[in-house]
Amino acid sequence: MKIKSPSVTVQVPATTANLGPGFDSLGVALALYNQITVTKSDQTESFPMAEEAAKQFFKTAKIKAFPYSLKIQGSVPISRGLGSSVTVRLGLLIALNLLAESPLKEEEILALVIALEGHPDNAVPAFFGGFACASKQSWLYQSVKPTLKFITFIPETELETKKARKVLPKKVPLADAVTNLQNTALITAAFCTQNYELLQGGFEDTLHQPYRSKLLPSLVPMIESATKAGALGGFLSGAGSTMIAVTLENPTKIIAAMTKTAKKYHPHGRILLLKADNEGYQVLS
Repeated sequence: MKIKSPSVTVQVPATTANLGPGFDSLGVALALYNQITVTKSDQTESFPMAEEAAKQFFKTAKIKAFPYSLKIQGSVPISRGLGSSVTVRLGLLIALNLLAESPLKEEEILALVIALEGHPDNAVPAFFGGFACASKQSWLYQSVKPTLKFITFIPETELETKKARKVLPKKVPLADAVTNLQNTALITAAFCTQNYELLQGGFEDTLHQPYRSKLLPSLVPMIESATKAGALGGFLSGAGSTMIAVTLENPTKIIAAMTKTAKKYHPHGRILLLKADNEGYQVLS
């Protein structure tokens, strides 16, 4: 696609990564969006994260950098584990590529986003939509049936990814690693066969959530309340602070249970009932 307009708007979905045990490898795109508008201008108006992405784009594309302005609108909150950084990086790179008359192929843009993020579990589902099982070298993605509901609790407090990674141990017991391998394989099979009943009990994680719960004491109670109310399971979204429960059934009881538990920890948080986004990024204008 070639764009002659001086402005491009790209819509990018939020994502939830890890899905419990699939650390840095599993993710799902959610129907919650940011719109990234990039306009050619006389002077660049940006910020460090975007400037680094733009720098890598011009270097990879081997073209002369041009000034631009960047505008972000939408509903994806910052530092809540919903892939806000991916929405900016991916939206910016897609827009710059179109403004430059597409010197890079789509797979090259995705590879850039993965490199900038440092892991693929948010980048791949944001790009393609649906469920993704990914490594830095390759990926698989699969559409998600609309019947799968993501009950998403977003606390009022932020949790930076760097801080959430600092609490992780350098080594883990073999039994913990095996548990995560088994559950990650189970989740992948459930999504790829669309047999979502297999997800029951499969979100258990032993690699990162037990350690991150020290930063987010509400995590275990929130997951327990959702599961007792009928959810297939729950998990910390990305590095947090958002927590998500997944269900195929009527979510009313689960929402009520999570809301009640949340009041003890996050009186100003909000809960959203989301479905998966199966389209990935979209060029709006």
